[in-house]
Amino acid sequence: MPVRKEDEWPEAGELVISTVTEITDYGAYVKLDEYGGKDGFLHISEISPGWIKNIRDYVREGEKVVLKVLRVDPARNQIDLSLRRVTQREKREKILLWKRSRKAESLLKSASQKIGIRLEEIYNLVTEPLEKTFGSIYDGLEAAAREGVEVLIKAGVQEDMAKVLTEIARERIKVTAVKVKGILNMTCAKPDGVLRIKESLTKAIKSASSRGVKVNIYVIAPPKYQVEVIAKDYKEANSALKKVADVAIDIITKFGGQGTFISESG
Repeated sequence: MPVRKEDEWPEAGELVISTVTEITDYGAYVKLDEYGGKDGFLHISEISPGWIKNIRDYVREGEKVVLKVLRVDPARNQIDLSLRRVTQREKREKILLWKRSRKAESLLKSASQKIGIRLEEIYNLVTEPLEKTFGSIYDGLEAAAREGVEVLIKAGVQEDMAKVLTEIARERIKVTAVKVKGILNMTCAKPDGVLRIKESLTKAIKSASSRGVKVNIYVIAPPKYQVEVIAKDYKEANSALKKVADVAIDIITKFGGQGTFISESG
């Protein structure tokens, strides 16, 4: 999703960050923060499913709210919105995305000042490669902070630009990482069983290793092997840990051996 969308219009069903500007007896007027302050309207019937005595019990002037777009009519400059159709999960996820988008824009502004070119030009240079490779501009900058300038260059960002963005990202983005572990028990009674186990573990590591995910396997004492996965969050780490175990056990089984796994990640 692009960070800047001032010249665009939202689509029906889209979640938008809005600032309440005026409250009336029949609803609330808002401005859409991500769309250049375009005006929108939240009818009282779309604030809450129940009877509303006081609209200010739900929204207040100056408050930022997550709303769902119901209808858009650019010709009439009209955007109809809903609060009651937004789930708590959607609200949390939208706020997180919005904060990350704002942070990305702040980082690009710093790059603009450092390089001495217009902000819009930086957007033109980095938006497509970062969104195509990482999913969003912020995710690309976070990857640069974690892994270095090479990930941006590989994505298609010009080298000089990539170096500046990486420097700024490492100064401004706090990179977090988590570690999960598990124990693999691997046996193979074949004459070349040791080599088969080694091959199974090597292929398992390759299957789960990816950008931002590091996998290590250490020998505790045959047949026990410690699997360690480092990633940016527990969801990604546990997913990779499971994949390592599944692949290793599947391969060693095909070789005529056996394998079991016990997670230590809780």
